[in-house]
Amino acid sequence: MSTLYITHDSFLEHDTGEWHPERADRVRAIDRVLSGETFQNLHRVEAPRATREQIVRVHDRPYFDFVERAQPTRELIPLDDGDTIMSPKSWEAALRSAGAGIQAVDEVMQGLAANAFCLVRPPGHHAEAGKACGFCLFNNAAIAALHAQAAHGAERVAVVDFDVHHGNGTQSMFWARPDCFYASTHQMPLFPGSGSIAERGEKGNIVNAPLRAGDGGEQFREAFESVILPALRRHAPDLIVVSAGFDAHRSDPLANINLVEEDYNWVTRKLIDVARERCGGRLVSLLEGGYDLTALSRSVGVHVQALLEAS
Repeated sequence: MSTLYITHDSFLEHDTGEWHPERADRVRAIDRVLSGETFQNLHRVEAPRATREQIVRVHDRPYFDFVERAQPTRELIPLDDGDTIMSPKSWEAALRSAGAGIQAVDEVMQGLAANAFCLVRPPGHHAEAGKACGFCLFNNAAIAALHAQAAHGAERVAVVDFDVHHGNGTQSMFWARPDCFYASTHQMPLFPGSGSIAERGEKGNIVNAPLRAGDGGEQFREAFESVILPALRRHAPDLIVVSAGFDAHRSDPLANINLVEEDYNWVTRKLIDVARERCGGRLVSLLEGGYDLTALSRSVGVHVQALLEAS
C-alpha cells in the first residue's frame, strides 16, 4: 500500500479574487512539489463529487440548498462578511473538496491505501452546520469523519487540527457527540475567537491547546506531547482525520506563530504513531490554511513525505 494523493483541477477554478490569500496559486505551489521525484510513489486520483446526503450528515439541509442556489453565473459574491467567496466554479470545487475526504476515507478504511493527503480548496474547518465562515463552504474534515462512521462502521473518530486558526466549525459539530473527538492547537486571540482551554464539549471530547503570538516549535510540541496526544490516545479512534493547516509557519502573513518545516514533520510522525497504536495506521489528511506559498509548499512536502514513509 502507498499514500493516496487526491486533488482535482476544479480547485484551480474556485476564484476568490486577486486580493484573496486563499487563492489557486496555493494548489499550484503544492502540486509542483508533490510532482517531484521524491513523491513518485504517491497514488494520485481525482476527487469525486460528494453527494447531498453525505454533506448533510454535518450541515443543515437548508444551508446546503442555500449554497447551491448562491452559485453566481459571472461575478464573485461573498457568503459571509466578505471573506468567504463564491465564483461560478466554486460549487463544483466545494463538492469535490468534500468528496476528496470521502474518497480518502473509503480507500483507507478498506485497506486500499495506507493513508491519504487531500490537496483541496475551499478549505473546511471554519464552516458551521448552517453557516459559511473563514474561506470555508463545507466542513471537509467533519464530513470525512462522519462518513467513516456511516459507511464503514467506525465507532469513534477523531479530527486533529494544527491550523493556526481554531476550527470553530468542527468543534461545534462535534460538541455534543462523544464518539467524535476534536483537538486543536491555534493562536489565541485570533480569528475566529473560539478555542479556549475551557471549551471541552459536553462529554470532554473537545481538547484545545491554544498558543500565544510569538510561540514557536517548543510550545507547539509541548502542547501536543502534554495535552493533545494523550487525549487522542484515550479516545482510541478508529480513524484519525487531520485538518492540516500550515499557517502557523513563521513566514505566514496571517498569524504570528513561528513554526518551521521540521515542526510539521514532527507532528505528522507523532500522529502516525498514534494511528498505528490505536487504529491500524488509518489517517486521512486534508489541507486547510497556509498562505505563504514557499512555506506552504515546503511544509506540505515534509508532511506528505512522512505519510509516504509510513505507508
